Amino acid sequence: MPSDLLQRSERAAPAAASRTGPKRRTRVFALAEARWAAAALVLFLIALPLQLTGAPAWAWGPLYAAAYVTGGWEPAWAGLTALREKTLDVDLLMIVAAIGAASIGQAMDGALLIVIFATSGALEALATARTQDAVRGLLDLAPTTATRLADDGSESTVPTEDLVVGDTILVRPGERVGADGRVLDGTSDVDQATITGEPLPVAKETGDEVFAGTLNGTGALRVKVERNASDSVIARIVAMVEEASETKAPTQLFIEKVEQRYSLGMVFTTLAVFLVPLTFGAELTGSLLRAMTFMIVASPCAVVLATMPPLLSAIANAGRHGVLVKSAVVMERLGQVDAVALDKTGTLTEGTPRVTDIRPLDGAVLTEDALLALAAAAEHPSEHPLARAVVDAARTRGLTIADMRDFTSTPGVGVTATVEGRTVAVGAPARLLDGHDGHDGHDGHDDTVSVRAAEVAGGLEDGGRTAVLVLRDSVAVGVLGIADRLRPDAAATVTALTALTGSTPMLVTGDNPRAAARLAAEVGITGDEVHAGLLPQDKVEAVRRLEAQGRKVLVIGDGVNDAPALAAAHSGIAMGRAGSDLALETADAVIVRDELASVPTVIALSRVARRLVVQNLAIAAVFISGLVIWDLVGHLPLPLGVLGHEGSTVVVGLNGLRLLRDAAWNRAAKDLR
Repeated sequence: MPSDLLQRSERAAPAAASRTGPKRRTRVFALAEARWAAAALVLFLIALPLQLTGAPAWAWGPLYAAAYVTGGWEPAWAGLTALREKTLDVDLLMIVAAIGAASIGQAMDGALLIVIFATSGALEALATARTQDAVRGLLDLAPTTATRLADDGSESTVPTEDLVVGDTILVRPGERVGADGRVLDGTSDVDQATITGEPLPVAKETGDEVFAGTLNGTGALRVKVERNASDSVIARIVAMVEEASETKAPTQLFIEKVEQRYSLGMVFTTLAVFLVPLTFGAELTGSLLRAMTFMIVASPCAVVLATMPPLLSAIANAGRHGVLVKSAVVMERLGQVDAVALDKTGTLTEGTPRVTDIRPLDGAVLTEDALLALAAAAEHPSEHPLARAVVDAARTRGLTIADMRDFTSTPGVGVTATVEGRTVAVGAPARLLDGHDGHDGHDGHDDTVSVRAAEVAGGLEDGGRTAVLVLRDSVAVGVLGIADRLRPDAAATVTALTALTGSTPMLVTGDNPRAAARLAAEVGITGDEVHAGLLPQDKVEAVRRLEAQGRKVLVIGDGVNDAPALAAAHSGIAMGRAGSDLALETADAVIVRDELASVPTVIALSRVARRLVVQNLAIAAVFISGLVIWDLVGHLPLPLGVLGHEGSTVVVGLNGLRLLRDAAWNRAAKDLR
């Protein structure tokens, strides 16, 4: 990460939110690397048809030369810089090979190498810039100012970066919390999905902890600041993403792991092929031609293409099936995964609360539809996620929602309205039942109903649902159960991932333990692998514990709170439809269509691609070895050397392109069943 971003996160996350504008997103051509690569590609595409159609060399030669300069100067400079540090970079080797190809009349081959390397560098620069954009966007979640309360009760608006531990702030309805702290007074529902991943707002009252950047509901809160801005949870998320991005071991393709030895060997051997014959009286031209022929046939073009086409083909195939894999390195690494950590909300579940149970109480004389319609009428004006779930359920059933009046909403309790002349209350069972003692002139029937309502609500909550009580004229008439619905393919995905990795996936969630345990049981995750109530740093620790055991961990998530774990893991996959910007940019791959079952399929496809890479490397090694031996022992004609070199490139390229077919994806999915 650039130093300016690091300095901003060290000062304070809230201070960075001073700019409130459109979402930051670096344009492709705002990057110099992208502009140079595009220029080299355009020049190459103009020169190639001119050469192939027999145009004179003066027409296409300068275009190739310009492509060499525009696309090659940056990797050449980087290679020379590395050379000063006594490291031979493969980029410099490719530049030398390209120049060598041009020197013996193979300008097109050299230009193609230049374009490939320039494009690769541009894609890497774009990925880095987009990740920085996402981190800056996260900082904007925290407000720039807060209302600080003095000891005499007076209010003042101050920058959040000036808040210190011990200050008291006022958080009005609809505002974002300005600092991490604890509620001194007030009641409200706070949406803290960005921090914990919980799908529903959490009721906050005196003594409860709140986090900077979370969104307050309809109540007002007085909060005592307990952390400085630079130590807030949201600032620590940024720091963890940055740290993971900087300390994560550099990812390399298989062939890059041996590039130093290969590069050194090729350079020294080329020099030997040129100099040794000269010491025995050979002609300069002949020795130079033999050395250039050796450089061409020993050039790792076929080796590079042995690696890239299978991985790029797998990337293209996965993209057609809704999985965006960001690079060839990522595609290779996905096949190495042997442990999986799954988020709950928005990953295993759809991330949207839905009515799952409708329980009319005995004696209420209400059907399920009548109870739901009554609750929906009272909840209709509310913007609370639970209220929207009730109204959506009624509309889905085609129920008529009656008009209401005298609507009131009490944070942490529920809503009250007059529906068809009767007072209807909908809200938290514990609060509504506590406010109704059952002694209102009746014969004790209300006490029995209240006890029954508490039993039904408790049963729903034990099953991981959120219970919502419905009162009509102060009498409990029914209970609704609301939960985040499990994805249809969640259980099958967990089974497939278990088969692929040989171990049950681990559930890591910020949601409460009861809801996590219920969902884990539904998808087949054992109790020991369920980790609930986690903050972002806790998820990172869970991942690092697995990696300390030598495991290569894949993290699958969708929220801001998942981003540090996505960055720290061996590989990270984000759910695309509801995923936060930071999660989407931090992850190595994105499930664009939100089909969770695509995850094991893309892992299986990666493993197929890795096997093809090994096949291609074997083919390339045979060709290169044969041509090199021929050139060293006998006399390999340059045209034949070029033909053999290009032939090996074509063979390995076509072999890798087999993964472009839909049959490869379908076969990978079928093998999982």
